[in-house]
Amino acid sequence: MRFLTSYLIGLVFGAGILISGMANPAKVLNFFDIAGTWDPSLAFVMGGALIVTAIGYKVVLKRPSPLLGASFQLPLRRDLDLSLLGGSAVFGVGWGIAGFCPGGALPALGTGRIEVLIFIIALVAGIVVARRLQAIYQSRSQRPAA
Repeated sequence: MRFLTSYLIGLVFGAGILISGMANPAKVLNFFDIAGTWDPSLAFVMGGALIVTAIGYKVVLKRPSPLLGASFQLPLRRDLDLSLLGGSAVFGVGWGIAGFCPGGALPALGTGRIEVLIFIIALVAGIVVARRLQAIYQSRSQRPAA
């Protein structure tokens, strides 16, 4: 049941991305081109998503536990650190350059466009590099001082 539910949620999300045009990098890039061919529709897509999410959290978190899990998996940390800020900056720059974010690129894989595949390969490579760098950093910070 959990797999089917995850599949259906992903299908609805992907359909929303495709219907809203967010799988089209030109539409996304036009949102960032304030001085040129600015297209504000991405702001409406994000605003709509935020409203639905806010309502969803209010309704769902009134339950003692999720329908398909033992407990809610909510973030415990609320602080801003270098990792969060740096990752957010890299995400934003990558989104502005490529016109894709991971959420929009995965449904766009179905279009068969080569630039989507290149983006996904670069995304996976970036994740691998980031994890390796983080492991190196953690191993160095855990070594006793000489």
